[in-house]
Amino acid sequence: MPLQIFNTTKRTIGEARLAEAIRLVIGEEGGAVGSIEAIYCGNKMIRRINRDFLGHDYVTDTITFGYSEGGEVEGEFYISLDVIESNARRFGVSFDDELLRVTIHSALHLMGYDDETPKLRAAMSRREDYYLGRIRVASNKL
Repeated sequence: MPLQIFNTTKRTIGEARLAEAIRLVIGEEGGAVGSIEAIYCGNKMIRRINRDFLGHDYVTDTITFGYSEGGEVEGEFYISLDVIESNARRFGVSFDDELLRVTIHSALHLMGYDDETPKLRAAMSRREDYYLGRIRVASNKL
C-alpha cells in the first residue's frame, strides 16, 4: 500500500503538498516510502488514540506509529487539526505552515528521530526548519 492521506475533518488541508513533504523527508533521510497512512483528525480522535495506545488522557499535535523493519518506511501518524490551529495562533504562524511543520515532524519520527530530550528536540527542530526551507524553495519554482 502506498502513501495515503486521510482527512477526517471538513477542513481543506492541501493533501498534495503534505504528501510531497512526506516523500521529501523520507527520501532525503535515506528511506523509501512504503505503506504510510497520514491521518488528519480532530481532538476527539487524537485524544482517544493517545489514551488507548499510549495511556495519556489529553490531546496532542501528533502521534506517530512506525512499523518499519528495514527497507521501506511503514507506519501511520495522526495529526489533530484542532491543536494545529491553536498552536498556529500561539506561535504566530499560519495554519498551513504549522500543519506542514508537524507533518514533517511526523515523517521524521517515522525515520527514527526522537524528541524526548532537549538535545534531541533541538536536532529534530533543525531538520524541520531545513525541510520547511526546501519545500518553500520548491513552491516558489512552480
